[in-house]
Amino acid sequence: MSNQLSIKTTVCSEYQRFLEECQGALEIWNKRRDEFSQSGSIKTEEGDELLRLQANFARAYAVLQHHSRDCELCDLVSRIEGRDSENSWEAFSDNTQYV
Repeated sequence: MSNQLSIKTTVCSEYQRFLEECQGALEIWNKRRDEFSQSGSIKTEEGDELLRLQANFARAYAVLQHHSRDCELCDLVSRIEGRDSENSWEAFSDNTQYV
């Protein structure tokens, strides 16, 4: 997967930009979630902020996925690599389940 990502980011500057936005949104969401979980109970305002940050990540990820599917260069890289661009969630997932 990382080989495919590095090829896409080399070939397509838009993919690189969308990927950076997606990673940034995920990092902010994770950081705030960790901060709130360490403080103990989560207040309503904090819960609302986490939902907003989660939505920001979901939106950025959707843009990345749509671009990856609609961009001829990114689609070509996916086909050359023999991978389905729709399965790139693995790049962001640490397989942790949050309840």
